[in-house]
Amino acid sequence: MRRSTIIGTGFYVPPDVWTNDDMTKLMDTSDEWIQERTGIKQRHIAEDGIGCADLAKFAAEQAIADAGMTNQDIDMIIFATLNPDVFFPGSACILQSKMPFGTIPALDIRQQCTGFIYAVAIADRFIRTGWCDNILVIGAEVHSTGLDFTTRGRDVAVLFGDGAGALVLQANGADGGVLSSFLGADGSGGDLLCIPAGGSREPASHRTVAEGLHYLTMRGREVFRFAVRAMPSATRQVLEQAGLTTADLKLVIPHQANQRIIESSAKALGLPPETVFSNLEWYGNTSAASIPIALCEAVEQGRIQQDDLIVCVGFGAGLTWGATAIRWSVPLPAVMPSRWKKIWQKLRYRYAALRSLVLRFLRWLFALRIKE
Repeated sequence: MRRSTIIGTGFYVPPDVWTNDDMTKLMDTSDEWIQERTGIKQRHIAEDGIGCADLAKFAAEQAIADAGMTNQDIDMIIFATLNPDVFFPGSACILQSKMPFGTIPALDIRQQCTGFIYAVAIADRFIRTGWCDNILVIGAEVHSTGLDFTTRGRDVAVLFGDGAGALVLQANGADGGVLSSFLGADGSGGDLLCIPAGGSREPASHRTVAEGLHYLTMRGREVFRFAVRAMPSATRQVLEQAGLTTADLKLVIPHQANQRIIESSAKALGLPPETVFSNLEWYGNTSAASIPIALCEAVEQGRIQQDDLIVCVGFGAGLTWGATAIRWSVPLPAVMPSRWKKIWQKLRYRYAALRSLVLRFLRWLFALRIKE
């Protein structure tokens, strides 16, 4: 039986750190208020001109190296984000232009904070059907370019940070890997968490910009109530699908949105605090990147060992929710590539950049001929 096994992980956050005290210089808030309501102490913020595919590139390089592979071993890219580099093309294609993957399929998933769970479930299905053997799954966000860093937007702006996480899923006939996935959505709650303008229904205009309709809006209490129901429910359902219970769990890696949501969900499941991983205080809510970043840190800290059962669970705009149950079946740490493999990969990067320039030149040349 083909299963999807995680064989490589990697994450990246921008070096610039904004503490809660830094936020008080931009808006009427306080470190005490932010920590009490959210559990967040700081977040990482990308430099101007950096898109989510730029962050994803660093995370992808780490995950592929951690798997002991090269880019040419990857059969498909699945990229989860709510804030893509541009409206189109997709960030998966933009990432593909930055790294020498060849012409493999590149797919964007726009399920916001649940995006990474959806991406893993889709990758698992592609692998189980035999269509792909090695899939790169990424969650990456640059929230900071779409936040209102004034007192008007303080309830939302203090929550989010920038970052990227990635993993490599590989077909493996052994026991373990992704055991089951559960996905859900309820579009009737879509207005609880959304960006009102900027799409085809209400395109950008002077009015929408002046009214701040391109910033994220959230009805916090309703989202909180939804989250503390959805995450325990998704966890139970994904375990039931796998024929397991919460008693079998070694670790839960939840979407890092709010510490009170994480704690309430753990209490609803009857789990002790040490069974639920949280790094929210250091990164804030990185949406589609939050679960893979947390997963990578849990591996680095030795919180996940061979044969451990873990559940990754999330919720997000849409409204959406989901979970995946994973039996960790890769020896830790994974084998790192040799020095020569690293040199060869750098050469391939240079080749990919040159190839991209040549292809663009040829398209321009052919366009001139068509005009003639």
